[in-house]
Amino acid sequence: MPSARPKRPPPAQFTFPRNFIWGVSAAAPQIEGASFRYGKGESIWDRFATRRGKVLNGDRLDPACDHYHRFVADLDLMRDLGIRHYRLSLAWPRIFPEGDGALNSQGLDFYQRLVDAMLERGIKPWVTMFHWDLPQALEDRGGWRSRTVPDAFATYADTVVRSLGDRVKSWITVNEIRCFTEQAYGARGKAPGVVESRGIVNQTIHNALLCHGHGVRAVREHGGRGAECGLSDNCETVIPVTESQDDVAAAHEYFEGANQAVLDPIYRGRYSEGYLRKCGPNRPRVARGDFALIGLPTDFLGLNIYAGLFVRRGRDGHPELLHPSASYPRTDSPWLHLAPRALYWAPRLVADVYRVRNLYVTENGCGYDDDVVRNGECIDLHRVEYLRSYLRELQRGIADGTPVRGYFVWCFLDNFEWTDGYTRRFGIVHNNFKTQRRTPKLSAYWYKSVMAANRVL
Repeated sequence: MPSARPKRPPPAQFTFPRNFIWGVSAAAPQIEGASFRYGKGESIWDRFATRRGKVLNGDRLDPACDHYHRFVADLDLMRDLGIRHYRLSLAWPRIFPEGDGALNSQGLDFYQRLVDAMLERGIKPWVTMFHWDLPQALEDRGGWRSRTVPDAFATYADTVVRSLGDRVKSWITVNEIRCFTEQAYGARGKAPGVVESRGIVNQTIHNALLCHGHGVRAVREHGGRGAECGLSDNCETVIPVTESQDDVAAAHEYFEGANQAVLDPIYRGRYSEGYLRKCGPNRPRVARGDFALIGLPTDFLGLNIYAGLFVRRGRDGHPELLHPSASYPRTDSPWLHLAPRALYWAPRLVADVYRVRNLYVTENGCGYDDDVVRNGECIDLHRVEYLRSYLRELQRGIADGTPVRGYFVWCFLDNFEWTDGYTRRFGIVHNNFKTQRRTPKLSAYWYKSVMAANRVL
């Protein structure tokens, strides 16, 4: 039998920075349930899910995980797993059923109780104001095509920050602008699932940026001492095929061109000339004062990172995009191929190109269809290895100077996975949707050990 090796402290390169933030994420429409109870209004996803063929198996957002009624037990489980930071979202139609107008006090009271219960358990709330669930009443009045939505969002943001700002100090304005604009109004994959002209799609992006600006403004005006805010962006993640000087430079070029519609107005206070030339007659309509609002200084940027685009310097001197073959390893989500280096390169490129000095990975995870509980356990080795390989790359980036301050795994609990319904599971905690029984997966216990040790084990 080999002798036990003496214990030594882990090398510095394997340890995350002191005070590094570890957490989990979830979104209200995916977990809460109670979709038409306690005064909540209809969201565009509530409506979209009723349309034949839009969501796998005809699944709907009710009851989801019934988190509305079970949040106390869910927070107890978080605490027991060593989770001290939880990124959640508020359901806009639960607070303003029509998007604006009359306030639903029951909805606001629910989030008061939820935040209080988190703080009682030593869990810090990171609150996302908007995670895709636009009130259907606003969509009926033009949705993201119209400035009606930013106007309504201004009141909504003021309301929630005034109500929760004495206890919530970390705010995220909006989640993944490109998903709820380009994929919702330029394709049929996200609610409301319509196809509009390129000019209208560009306008939806601009109007979403205005909402972000109003979110920042509300935090500055009502958030109180110590409040911080940013947004969560699903920027186009670019990975150089090799880490040679040529391929890295090509990745920089491709990254900047692919992300200018959202990040330029926020960090440079304008649309670039190149973007406007590309838009041509489809450029968004901009009113006086828009960029002053959109460009209000933020405290951090959240990045939602899953897969990535592989780029090299092409023979013609321009960046060349390489596509993974059919046999390239993927999760059960067809769009999510395995690309651990995404967690190195996305934060690094954002920091280099836009000079962002405080970054958080606000989502990273993987979806599989075969997470099952046997003998009281869910052995999701695939997720453990996924997270391990990605976190190694994140740590490498931090060691190289990329200013990443924290990481939130997506997600805490198996839930309603949008158009994939209840089939695709992203959680580190298994949910039996028939019984609502929660079972921490192997990945949950592994992640608990990582958080406790502050390093990848």
